[in-house]
Amino acid sequence: MYISVQLDNLSDGAINKLLEAHLKEMYRHSPPGSVHALNPDKLNDPMVTFWGARIDGVLAGCGALKEITSSLGEIKSMKTDSRFLRKGVAGALIEKILAEAKQRKYKEIKLETGRTEAFAPAIALYRRYGFEDCDPFSNYTNDPFSLFLSKKL
Repeated sequence: MYISVQLDNLSDGAINKLLEAHLKEMYRHSPPGSVHALNPDKLNDPMVTFWGARIDGVLAGCGALKEITSSLGEIKSMKTDSRFLRKGVAGALIEKILAEAKQRKYKEIKLETGRTEAFAPAIALYRRYGFEDCDPFSNYTNDPFSLFLSKKL
């Protein structure tokens, strides 16, 4: 199975539907003040680069890279469609995002994710790619529902 990861301009609406489902899921597992997923309307920020992963032309997942500073990026909006779980979609997206971060010469890439059991697969994925615990960054604050991870590039 070939996974194609390409820049996405969000024009076909498929990613918006996936991200709306992602937000609903986040609110099921975290209180409102602890949900930091981007709303689809914030994805057109010029500091955010967005990719869609497709299998046989069908949207299988998405991910984004937000520039925090000229040397720091943040992974945002990582989501795999439930029909494509455990097929390598998230790994393909992480690899594309890390490659882009290195090309931009970022020194570090960080992310925020949930810390409850529902987020265990995502945390395991990030750890496989060398992410380690870190303190809150950017506009985040300590939150018992958030886990902050970082990877030096």
